[in-house]
Amino acid sequence: MNDHARWLATCSEVQLERWEGGQPTAARDSVAEETPLALIYNGLQHVVMMASPADLEDFALGFSLSEGVIETPAELHAFETDRVGDGIALYMDVDATRARALEAQRRNLAGRTGCGLCGAETIEQAVRHPAAVASGVRVTASALQDALARLAQRQQLNAKTGSVHAAAWATPEGEVVVVREDVGRHNALDKMIGALAREGRSFEHGFALITSRASFEMAQKAATVGITLLAAISAPTGLAIRLAQETGLTLIGFARGRSFNVYANPQRVTAA
Repeated sequence: MNDHARWLATCSEVQLERWEGGQPTAARDSVAEETPLALIYNGLQHVVMMASPADLEDFALGFSLSEGVIETPAELHAFETDRVGDGIALYMDVDATRARALEAQRRNLAGRTGCGLCGAETIEQAVRHPAAVASGVRVTASALQDALARLAQRQQLNAKTGSVHAAAWATPEGEVVVVREDVGRHNALDKMIGALAREGRSFEHGFALITSRASFEMAQKAATVGITLLAAISAPTGLAIRLAQETGLTLIGFARGRSFNVYANPQRVTAA
């Protein structure tokens, strides 16, 4: 999707009344759009998520990988979209064994904006324990800080609306190569994961940045696909830290300006 089409899909202009100095004036503003997305695997509706209606193929693949629906991109055989009422249906064909597993744990609940666990019916489904990640990347503090600065410059939709999250992928040298934005922080991460998977990039040869808190489900998604370093501009949760320790994921929080905190597995961050 080109930038013009993305703007049309993800934001719109509205009229408003702006108050300054105790007086109202007529004004216009850009607001982010959000749309119900129904994820349907082999004819079975899995979950409905609220998301920005762009980069849908990235989202479908990234969600499928990060939620453990499939293990490799090759297991997603077909993808189509269709307008359904006020939302969009994402139709996917996956391996029959994957479809049977989904049917056994059927999830068919409407998700709040950016909710990562809303479709789970049991604690066991919600709190998955991904396998340990590989040794992965090593990153200097300056490369991490450079990547954060570059991400801020590439958050085009947020600059226009002020209401969306971003997830980015950076090289070990701090070059930002993929950015995805969405009204939901989990959706932004899924879209970034899907974009990387579609390009055939390795999740071991770079690191992820997110403009949100590092909640458990964000760490869980990252570890599930094999990301080895996740840096967030806000705080992590205790459960996210424990999952990072369990899987070997390097978890960074409060990454802002020239400072950051490493909450788990600091061996991947070096001074020089």
